[in-house]
Amino acid sequence: MFTHDANGPDCWKCSLNVEWHDCSFCPDIRLRRAILQRSGTNLKPQPKPAILPHPQRRQNLFKPMGSKWFTLRRSRKRVAFTLIELLTVIAIIGILAAMLLPVLATVKKSALKMRARTEIRDLATAIEAYDSAYGRFPVSRTAQTAASAGKNGNFDITYGGVYNGVTIGTYVPASGTMVLSNSEVISILMDITNFPTGGATTNANHQYNPQMTKFLNANLSGWNPYAIPLPAGPPPGGVDTSLTYRDPWGNPYLISMDLNYDDQCQDAFYCLKNVSYTGTGLSGFYGLSSPGFSGGGGSGVNNFLFHGKVMVWSVGPDGRVDVGAKANQGLNKDNILSWH
Repeated sequence: MFTHDANGPDCWKCSLNVEWHDCSFCPDIRLRRAILQRSGTNLKPQPKPAILPHPQRRQNLFKPMGSKWFTLRRSRKRVAFTLIELLTVIAIIGILAAMLLPVLATVKKSALKMRARTEIRDLATAIEAYDSAYGRFPVSRTAQTAASAGKNGNFDITYGGVYNGVTIGTYVPASGTMVLSNSEVISILMDITNFPTGGATTNANHQYNPQMTKFLNANLSGWNPYAIPLPAGPPPGGVDTSLTYRDPWGNPYLISMDLNYDDQCQDAFYCLKNVSYTGTGLSGFYGLSSPGFSGGGGSGVNNFLFHGKVMVWSVGPDGRVDVGAKANQGLNKDNILSWH
């Protein structure tokens, strides 16, 4: 309310009442009756607000659009890609995908190789830790007996398997046709007394690991090599239900150990002259050497050795080996070794 001094010149007393609305300002001005009577002025009615009071007023806020808006809307609906433009985009995407897929395959292959190297290193470390703890290697009496027989002059032992038709490993018994798998080594290192599918392992009642120490932590894949029907595709990496430790491509890791304790480890594959002999003196590939026999390694003797206790390796991404090729050539080139 505003108040003026009625006694002053050109001033008169009035009041201003303000009525507020949420969307409009509509002042309602009323003059005092005494002032109007004195001035002889008649009260003129005020026009009504152009905007209706709430809620009817809100309906006036939405004004219908003209025909121009509908024309624009119809024109926007007509905007689209042509067939040629779509085919061009699809062709570009196809080219980019074709360029990207080989790169992704290479990255995946490198990652699996790195994983295999890590698992090989952990496996070799676990075997050496077991040897330090017990003064012997994690093998069964059957394997020790087979090594003592010295088949083909090899008094060490190799746990292996069949790799694309090529059998690598120590046979048990020495005159038999079955090759030892790394299953018994894994059961001892991981201190597993029973198979996941039932039945006792080589380490039943912790007989080869009485301290019950878990020297190896490996992933259990759950893959069953004896399932009927056999699951489609290659086996996954890790330890399957038979406790065979497989590389990322599904092939069993090969393990050789110095069971005659001469600090020279002889692997059933890399001992071969055709594989390891470099053609110079007694030297072999990847640090192997021959002790010599009637002219050394070039004489045809398969006795190339690693100066150490343990050899662990994988046949690599291709899952294949060639007994007639050099260690650094052909199918043998991608093998992953713990000692190199």
